[in-house]
Amino acid sequence: MTQATSGTAFSRLLGQWRLGAAPAYRELADVVRLLILDGRLPLDTPLPSERTLALTLGVSRTTVTGAYNELRQDGFLSAGQGTRARSCIPSRAGVPDPLAPRQDYAPGLRVPEDVVDFAYAALPANGEAVHRAYTAALSELPALLPGFGYDSYGLPELREAIAARFTAEGLPTTMDQVMVTAGAQQAMVLALATFAQPGRKVVLEHPSYPHAFDAVTARGCTPVPLAFPRAGGWDPEAFEATLARHRPAMAYLIPDFQNPTGLLMPEGQRRRMARAAAAAGTVLIADETLRALDFDAAAPAHLGSFSPSVITIGSLSKTHWGGLRIGWARSSADNIRRMTQTRTSLDLGGPVAEQLAGRYIVQHDLAGLPERLVELKEQRDALASMLRQHLPEWHFHTPGGGLSLWCTLPRGSEGTSALSSSALTILAAQRGVRVAAGPRFGVGGAFDGHLRLPFTQPVDRLERGILALKDAQAQLLATPGLRSRLPAPPAVAIA
Repeated sequence: MTQATSGTAFSRLLGQWRLGAAPAYRELADVVRLLILDGRLPLDTPLPSERTLALTLGVSRTTVTGAYNELRQDGFLSAGQGTRARSCIPSRAGVPDPLAPRQDYAPGLRVPEDVVDFAYAALPANGEAVHRAYTAALSELPALLPGFGYDSYGLPELREAIAARFTAEGLPTTMDQVMVTAGAQQAMVLALATFAQPGRKVVLEHPSYPHAFDAVTARGCTPVPLAFPRAGGWDPEAFEATLARHRPAMAYLIPDFQNPTGLLMPEGQRRRMARAAAAAGTVLIADETLRALDFDAAAPAHLGSFSPSVITIGSLSKTHWGGLRIGWARSSADNIRRMTQTRTSLDLGGPVAEQLAGRYIVQHDLAGLPERLVELKEQRDALASMLRQHLPEWHFHTPGGGLSLWCTLPRGSEGTSALSSSALTILAAQRGVRVAAGPRFGVGGAFDGHLRLPFTQPVDRLERGILALKDAQAQLLATPGLRSRLPAPPAVAIA
């Protein structure tokens, strides 16, 4: 059993704990909590009695009593023999650790109703449209039942509808240039498996979609970050230099309301970058998952318009529902054929009913999207207004589409970030808000001074989330040393 800690020894552990930024009992509790989490106060250590510690620190016994009571409520102190309190962690007492990630909204699990989820830039189902699509699909399904149900390219009727949609938008496309996938993520994985051998390099914007980095590293390839300025969009010269230096097998770009920055690539940059990739022999993936979420109908021509070898990927996940798992890849007929050959080693095709529902949406329900865009635009404006009111030191670009704001946190006196999004992520979890730390959108720990905030929830929930982040920021700024002692945030799944 660990020996009891004397008042003098405990005082040395506490150090300069009284800063005057909060009530004394709360500052004392904060420091003791951090000592336990940091391992400097071993578990099951008897703490000094309230009277002894009050005399040692020169504070009232009420201050020590208040601190101990708060620590007991949080699960960091338990009663031992007599009245001596012992250090513990909440999990031992059956009380959730307020600094640990909540497991009831870990990756892959449905979040509770009381949680504001800023980690997922995704919408609930467009219920009426999705229900109507499935109803139509079930009425058409019997005609397909005599067949085997396998099609590695995807249901012909859906491929025709997707091709017709591209053609109507100015990018002539035939059915043999389209394959249907289980979301845009599978389309990217198939492209990597087809055109990027392990050990090769893949260029990605920095920051970019986290699961794109995951897919590249899972393939055994090396991600090459391509930084781009916020104000001017992409940098074609830097892209060309990167292609010349690294000779990458592939490049992955999000030209339409880029995730997470919300930027829209101008047409001139699209033309130059598509042609540069083609000239370098680099296969270019254009992720258009967010293209349809265009509030002002401002999106330029498809990136694939400027090179036939571009692999354009997209899905219905952001516009209608992620649960549909309907995505696609559009490229040259030869590229699609090669990707389909790769696919047969992984699966033999997608669910037929879902593809019938997807066909119905592509043909009939995309016209209903403007109503959803009006609601999204209102939520974007509301979130921006809340940030200006409650967190005026945060800076962001207001995108003309997409699903989120990319916020730059306040800078310190020497240009470094005064706040850490990783620390805010942990503190926000205590307040029922799930956010993805900035480094999740880059490599090498970059972007800890940034935070992505989706505007995909109702205004009242957005306000709850912003007020919680405001409170977390206040705690972080008022408690020196807290940032360095918080655990690292988990690598959560992100949509």
